[in-house]
Amino acid sequence: MACNAAHADCFDEAAAYHHVNPHVLRAIAWVESRNRPDARNVNQNGSIDYGVMQVNSIHLRKLSEYGVDASTLMEPCKNVYIAAWHLRKQVDRYGNTWAAVGAYHSATPTLRDGYAAKVQAVLRRWGHDTGTQ
Repeated sequence: MACNAAHADCFDEAAAYHHVNPHVLRAIAWVESRNRPDARNVNQNGSIDYGVMQVNSIHLRKLSEYGVDASTLMEPCKNVYIAAWHLRKQVDRYGNTWAAVGAYHSATPTLRDGYAAKVQAVLRRWGHDTGTQ
């Protein structure tokens, strides 16, 4: 029980720190890994997705400037903070929009929009308003 509370706190704290929506952050975790902190996926392009938020290895070059490596991405709370950082970058680029949420996954418009729709569907199932991000 305490582990779940700490995990929930990571989402709230990371969202507050990076000024992103905590419900969206949680929905992304559900879409990405079904909240599995040990999730690891090798993609067709050879990149690897790590942890609960499935942070892609393509970000490791930039993250290494902050002392983050692949093993860090498998630490659940750090993974959530890094994902919130990545989502914040997308919000800075696209505005506080569903395009930004979709860009968490891909900048390709069809993939981006499909991903945003998945996140919206999760939020609807959870009873959250999806009118705006």
